[in-house]
Amino acid sequence: MNERKRRVMQTAQKVIIEKGFASTSVQDILDEAKISKGTFYNYFTSKNECLIAILEHAAEESITRRRELLVGRDKSDKTILVHQILVRMHVNRELNLLPVYEAIFYSGDEELRNYVRSHHIKELTWLSGRLVDIYGIEAEPHITDCSIMILGMIQQLTHFRKAASSEKPDIEKLVHFAMRRVDGIMQDLIKSGDTLLGPSMLKAMSMNQPSIDEMRNIIVQKLHATEEKFVKCGDETGQQYTDFLLNELESQTPRLSILEVVSRSLRELGADNEHAINIDEVVLLLWKYIDKIKKNR
Repeated sequence: MNERKRRVMQTAQKVIIEKGFASTSVQDILDEAKISKGTFYNYFTSKNECLIAILEHAAEESITRRRELLVGRDKSDKTILVHQILVRMHVNRELNLLPVYEAIFYSGDEELRNYVRSHHIKELTWLSGRLVDIYGIEAEPHITDCSIMILGMIQQLTHFRKAASSEKPDIEKLVHFAMRRVDGIMQDLIKSGDTLLGPSMLKAMSMNQPSIDEMRNIIVQKLHATEEKFVKCGDETGQQYTDFLLNELESQTPRLSILEVVSRSLRELGADNEHAINIDEVVLLLWKYIDKIKKNR
């Protein structure tokens, strides 16, 4: 994603929040962004695709931040999971996405609703995997049920807290409360063997993921493109990071802990770099690649 495309997305989000999704036309976005119709359609085929890109950007930012929280930490630490769950809430607030989700809900647009459903499945799949990290392999038959209960508890507790008080809810306290309840629920499920949905349902809904080799090839291509930009602007640190990552990816057994550290350093470098958007995309793919290798080992 380039900077101009991101500005179009930000403008579209502003207009959609102000006018509502159904009442917003592509022309409204063009007028506010002061761009031509050709420029808009160079990036997006429709208003829907533009909105989905806005939501996808938030999802990708959440994935990256969540993985960075695990670098050098014990993945069975429940406090880390709490902060990972909070990441998505913080990103939604930072990017002012709650009004966007409301607009989708009231729009009745099936394409957008399908996207939100798909994202919800991804969120449940991620949380299910993290519950195995925390409670062990014996919890696997129950992770889908517990993931749904966790997100349901958080959602309903948040809604009630907002309705019952004008004070801003302590979201971190709320998520910790929900996770403590899961301790007892999970122990009981493991002991009783009781299960409702099971993990197979989520697995079936999360098919068609790229292979490790396919992911690696995509990352290598993007790293080469990013390295070229670092060379052009004379950024030696950026060149060193990309060189290191490329060399590590060529190994038969890449050192994942090293990839994690360098990926995070590359993203930190990108925070003050004109190529930040490209770097974010590469780092996101690296985290997905690392997680896929760990899962298959």
